[in-house]
Amino acid sequence: MGSMVEFASNGSTAGGYLATPEGGSGPGVIVVQEWWGLDSGIKEMADRLAAAGFVALAPDLYHGELAEHTEMDRAGELMTALPPDRAGRDMSGAVDFLADHESTTGAGIGVMGFCMGGLLTFVLASMRPDKIKAAVPFYGFPQGDDQPDYGQISAAIQGHMAENDDFFPPDAARALEAQLRDMGKDVTLTVHAGTGHAFMAPHNALGTLDEAKAAEIWPQATAFLHEHLG
Repeated sequence: MGSMVEFASNGSTAGGYLATPEGGSGPGVIVVQEWWGLDSGIKEMADRLAAAGFVALAPDLYHGELAEHTEMDRAGELMTALPPDRAGRDMSGAVDFLADHESTTGAGIGVMGFCMGGLLTFVLASMRPDKIKAAVPFYGFPQGDDQPDYGQISAAIQGHMAENDDFFPPDAARALEAQLRDMGKDVTLTVHAGTGHAFMAPHNALGTLDEAKAAEIWPQATAFLHEHLG
């Protein structure tokens, strides 16, 4: 089990859920929340990363606000109201906190995000190429006009997308993969057949949890992070 911590965020403070491995140290990984907020599912993912040997920090981008898993409208409102600049500052502050933490080892910091957090995984990788060396986005990526500067990304990317997803369509995921590969980026965005959006979410809020697929993907994701971070 982890605990809540506070960290500096560009002159202010932010909070998050920190989980550390049983051995006491390991590579650092930022875990970026879904649109619900810093909920039980994201904390569980941080705990799973700690069990796999990582120091995991999930920043609370909503600063205490939380939508219940039955409140999709509320979750949408929270996501829409999230100031992008504040989210960027908080994620960047989380990176610095984790990089300087006494338990963190390895050659860099990783980031793993889900849904909205998958989108923000690309954003953070472009913001902090000095620290982010591996990125694992799940069923989320930037779309439309608000695109990060992909040219800044130095991290290796292993993405996992859903085949049946109205939020983040698979054809758009394939197009982004091709775009990034054309730029010389180390990226694979796999569209998993038969899956729906949020197929990894332990709370199963959308009824799309695929336990077999989650069990298959998780070791791939953690092995990828260890490969690039130590």
